[in-house]
Amino acid sequence: MPAFEYIAVDTDGSEVTGSLEGNNDRHVRSLLREKELFPISVEEINKNTGLQKKISLSKSGFSGKELALFTRQLATLIDSGIPLDEAILSIHSQHKKQHLRNIILDIHSKIMEGHTLSEGFSEYPESFPITYRTTISAGEKSGDLGLILSRLANFIESKNRLQQQIKGALIYPAALIITSLLVISFMLTYVVPKVVYIFANFDQELPLITKIVINCSELIRNNYLIIFLALFLLVIFFKSLISREHFRRKYHELLIKIPIFGRLITISNSARYMQTLSTLSGSGVPILEALKFSAEVLNNLPMKEVALEAINRVSEGETISKSLSSENLFPSMMIYMIGSGENTGKLEEMLDKATTNQEEEFKSTVDTLLGILQPLTVVFMAIIVLLIVLAILLPIFEINNLIA
Repeated sequence: MPAFEYIAVDTDGSEVTGSLEGNNDRHVRSLLREKELFPISVEEINKNTGLQKKISLSKSGFSGKELALFTRQLATLIDSGIPLDEAILSIHSQHKKQHLRNIILDIHSKIMEGHTLSEGFSEYPESFPITYRTTISAGEKSGDLGLILSRLANFIESKNRLQQQIKGALIYPAALIITSLLVISFMLTYVVPKVVYIFANFDQELPLITKIVINCSELIRNNYLIIFLALFLLVIFFKSLISREHFRRKYHELLIKIPIFGRLITISNSARYMQTLSTLSGSGVPILEALKFSAEVLNNLPMKEVALEAINRVSEGETISKSLSSENLFPSMMIYMIGSGENTGKLEEMLDKATTNQEEEFKSTVDTLLGILQPLTVVFMAIIVLLIVLAILLPIFEINNLIA
């Protein structure tokens, strides 16, 4: 049965919204009246394109955490022997967000109409990525849907942890840099002009550092709109430039050559690649298809090109490890572990171990980068503030000497 979203009024006159399955809108209205609800509007979810657009754009489907929870719940229920349609209805009743309830109910309707679970997910690509749907499809064909869902839940949770580590690694340095810029801007635009007014009453040569700070202060105060506009145009120009593949590739090549930071980019991309490859391969997805989907998660263009080229080389009979090592962009330990799995016939096991290794390597690299970046940021801020303070104090000392 199709799913419908309704707006109704209860016996107290309060507006009630929700979703319900029925043969048609009349059937749904009848069901609502049985619940002592008076329907105002009833619209079919999967055929109302305006409603679908509203769901997909304004609500943006499942978040990473919500998808992990949904997958984990579904895996647990199916492993417990509960039929798929009942498991989905059970999850539907537990969700509080209406747009997620609508999606889950529509998927249930698809299953009741005879569609597979992966086909139901394909109606909402913004919530269920192609790798997710491909893995589910492989699980349905193998008959191990519960096991595949558990692997998927582990994969999504691992990916979410990786993303949180990246965000967490950037929050403190970003906050420190922003604070530094605000403090420096305040001193240049407010403190320095006040001091300059005092110096103007004394006929004396100012120290060089004081002249530089005063000029910087005047430049910012008198041209701040032009400076903001220039920075804005610079950002637009940069985005336009890297939208071209040739420049984006050069930019990505430059990034991975930066000490420590470049290694962080390489490790984070490798970790995502291994997470996807391990999950897809372990779920029964053919290796060439798994390599293709895994390459799509790479953000760094040179690494992505190597991964895509590896698909052709593997299809011609070359090993995965040798194909990925062609440009020396992927970590040597990862390549070694994949090669070991190929040689011993335990590729799936070694892919799991390589994934764990890359995740641990990423965390270690993040800790190293933070250990360097945080004190450097503090030292930079301290030096700038010290220079401004010296620029203010040196003329004051000279004035005191003249008075004495």
